[in-house]
Amino acid sequence: MFKEDQLIMCGGHGVCRVVTITDNPIDRSDKERKYYVLEPVFEKGSTVYTPVDNDKVVMRRIMNKREAEALVDQITEIETVWIQEEKSREQLYKDAICTYDCESLVRIIKTLYLRRQKRLQEGKKVLSSDEQYLHRAEELLYSEMSLALSIPKEEVGAYIKKAVRSKEKANS
Repeated sequence: MFKEDQLIMCGGHGVCRVVTITDNPIDRSDKERKYYVLEPVFEKGSTVYTPVDNDKVVMRRIMNKREAEALVDQITEIETVWIQEEKSREQLYKDAICTYDCESLVRIIKTLYLRRQKRLQEGKKVLSSDEQYLHRAEELLYSEMSLALSIPKEEVGAYIKKAVRSKEKANS
């Protein structure tokens, strides 16, 4: 069980702060089930109520600074994924994003970034579905990493690129 004021990843809501743990906020007569009252960190004014024992929504603690730095350090080793058939590829992206797993998010971001570069080099348009999946994966990953690394979310992409370039330079 998470504690009050703890930062967690909560499914489609992204990073949330546990405001409190309470009885059922809708059915006050239900004293059996406890609920988290969550505040999405990057959506001010929103409140999320979810059962503590909810097994349908991914809830996990966010990574700490050491874990974030280790993830950035291994980005060059994380394999991209490629499936030729468009519907299967989109399903893979969707499934990976729905895990809210940082390594899976990096895998999707790398894949879509390289796919974008290749399409542009070939004079082709970038698919809007690819851009949507890329944006969602970046939003989830960068939100969590910004808190773990204590940097603004808008600077996470540049932070990662700089770290990857430094590692590639050191290895060459």
